[in-house]
Amino acid sequence: MQWNTLAERLFGAQHGIVADGDLLSGTPTFDGQPLAVIGTTNHAPIGVRLALAQARAVLDTVAQHPGRAILLLIDTQGQQLRRRDELLGINRAMAHLGMAIDLARRHGHRVVGLVYDQALSGGFITSGLIADACYALPEAEIRVMRIPAMARVTKLPEARLTELSQSNPVFAPGVDNYVAMGGVRALWECDLAAALREALAHTPTDDVRARDGAARGGRQLAAAVAQRVLDAV
Repeated sequence: MQWNTLAERLFGAQHGIVADGDLLSGTPTFDGQPLAVIGTTNHAPIGVRLALAQARAVLDTVAQHPGRAILLLIDTQGQQLRRRDELLGINRAMAHLGMAIDLARRHGHRVVGLVYDQALSGGFITSGLIADACYALPEAEIRVMRIPAMARVTKLPEARLTELSQSNPVFAPGVDNYVAMGGVRALWECDLAAALREALAHTPTDDVRARDGAARGGRQLAAAVAQRVLDAV
């Protein structure tokens, strides 16, 4: 779905969200309250400049509008694979973005992520997966690593990984698998404004991803192992 179509369905024709290159930002009114919208479009590669621009928008919201809810609109092909960005410290810029989102959460801002088109790799990890809760449209594409790349990294045969992906969502891309693993809390269908209203009203106060993954059968050990670690501290 195009970002402008999504914005109109969520907030109406006068939503006020604008695109500056690949960066989306705006402050539409939702149920009588201003909402900070920050995101990306055009399958944006997240380089140093774009990561810092998003972080700046989040930090400005925290500084100037305490408690204002934040909606992250996600459409990214992952981190920018350029030598320039590597030399400038893309890892630190993306970490800074993630820390800015975490800061907003800890200062009482409800942060909701929505994958409306594509979410790949580090561009997704440092945005939607750090939000209080991440949602997706059914037609969205989500993956961190394709099976051929996973085979190169793990040294396991592609055929074996393909076989595992049929029964274990950890090895397979797709929004349904991320719902099963708990990374995506739910899919937004039909009335998108009602889905946003529900998400803002029931934003989790703690991280329930591992618990959701266990309940849905997508990650059966993560929650139990995390609890054992916490109990041992």
